[in-house]
Amino acid sequence: MTTTPFDFTPLLPPTLPPAAARWNGRVKFDFTGGNNDPDALPLDGLIAAADAVLRREGRTLSTYGLNSGPQGYRALRDFLAVKLQRDAGMHCSADDILITSGSLQALDLVNNTLLMRGDTVIIEEDCYQGSINRLLKLGVTPVGIPLDRDGLRIDSLSNALADLKSQGIRPKYIYTIPTVQNPTATILPLARRQALLQIAAEYGVPVFEDDCYADLSWSGERPPALYAMSDQGNVIYIGSFSKTIAPALRVGYIVAPWSILSRMLAIKTDAGSGALEQMVLAEYCTAHFAKHVPMLRKSLRAKLVTLMEALREHFGAAAEFDDPQGGIFLWVKLPDHVDALKLFTLAQAAGVAINPGPEWSVNKAHAKSHIRLCFANLSHEEIHQGVAALAEVCKREFGAPA
Repeated sequence: MTTTPFDFTPLLPPTLPPAAARWNGRVKFDFTGGNNDPDALPLDGLIAAADAVLRREGRTLSTYGLNSGPQGYRALRDFLAVKLQRDAGMHCSADDILITSGSLQALDLVNNTLLMRGDTVIIEEDCYQGSINRLLKLGVTPVGIPLDRDGLRIDSLSNALADLKSQGIRPKYIYTIPTVQNPTATILPLARRQALLQIAAEYGVPVFEDDCYADLSWSGERPPALYAMSDQGNVIYIGSFSKTIAPALRVGYIVAPWSILSRMLAIKTDAGSGALEQMVLAEYCTAHFAKHVPMLRKSLRAKLVTLMEALREHFGAAAEFDDPQGGIFLWVKLPDHVDALKLFTLAQAAGVAINPGPEWSVNKAHAKSHIRLCFANLSHEEIHQGVAALAEVCKREFGAPA
């Protein structure tokens, strides 16, 4: 006897996005996403931390919030308060921090607290795909500000705010990744940070600072966070452990004044982010974070050098890029006639996954021939082989490299 499968289609709301494709595994050469270096993951340290913290405090898993309350595991927030003051110049306490399920949940909490359909926000022209897509899904208009080799252009920001004011529009926030920007890896200099905060205060617009990549600057040094420099209390700050420890742990955080943090906490109705991950991170990071990150940076820098060498070998002058100041991405400009979206599809069929530039920009035409390559997860040999395969596809379809 055969049965007809139940048809859910008539029950689905029309606003639902298209169905997801079934996952069939990763391609051989995957230059996409924010995957990190598996060899630099501190596995032994995490195992030891998990054993120690579970033996000491494991029974607190029987309560929501680990007896630390809805803002997250207290020991992890204590670690972050010390770390952020040491590394970013931020004066905050554990009570100013909310632990989230990765930085994506942090983005959602900020957006769902501040934004309504029809609102306008300022955002970097080339920017994190996750932030762009969320704004578009909410029906919010992103106004892109161009970047140069020093990051966000302050003259363009000033002009955009003046133009919006003349139209009677007050943006809800200025979203920026000022330290190791995604995808360009630029670092906003101190003078531009001061100017950005001054302009934001002048127009009465808060700043939304995404600092997820700041620990990965090659020099190990960074300007103070915008949050640390502001005396207006108008900066919301988010960070993550995805790029320094492991993305699959899904642990991020928000730092903000209580007046707005309390409103975000009120809509965080998930009964708390993953507790075991928070416990293990607090145990490991308190003792080892400062030693681990420099070793991770060294490993990532070596892979970046391999990627740049491979691009010069297989693409020659057809691939233009700046030497990034840190991070796990390289933002590459191919010849104008190369369609990155088409290249993405063809490369995928050849076993190479790339991020096409138009998906990482609010100016699709500007990014038409750009691609973003994540170099952290592949081995040095795989980087060389993957770039060679990508160059072959690009040459066959677009005649570049010649």
